Amino acid sequence: MARNWPVVALLLFLPLWLAASYGVRYGLMEDAQWVGLCSVPGDIWQCQARSLLGLGIHFQVIAWGALGMALACQLIPGRGGWWLALLALVPGIPALVLYTASIAVFALVLAGLRLVR
Repeated sequence: MARNWPVVALLLFLPLWLAASYGVRYGLMEDAQWVGLCSVPGDIWQCQARSLLGLGIHFQVIAWGALGMALACQLIPGRGGWWLALLALVPGIPALVLYTASIAVFALVLAGLRLVR
């Protein structure tokens, strides 16, 4: 069982992370309530998080970070490359959900190929 623990943890983590990413997309980025609240100047931390996330989406920072890690994991041998591929999935899934699918899909495919290799 100790040998299969990382795979089991990965299979439990990925759907939860995907659900959390969709929660951020539909609960924070696309909800009409936040559009109205954030149009008024103020110090609501959710509006600041929404603004920073919007900038990250616009400049594709999340997707390029995931792609960079996915490319680097192909060059690192052994368990280090496997863990880096797992780490590339962390920004890759939200990048796929949050409007940068064109780049994020390559990151997820590369990281997934490294995980099964």
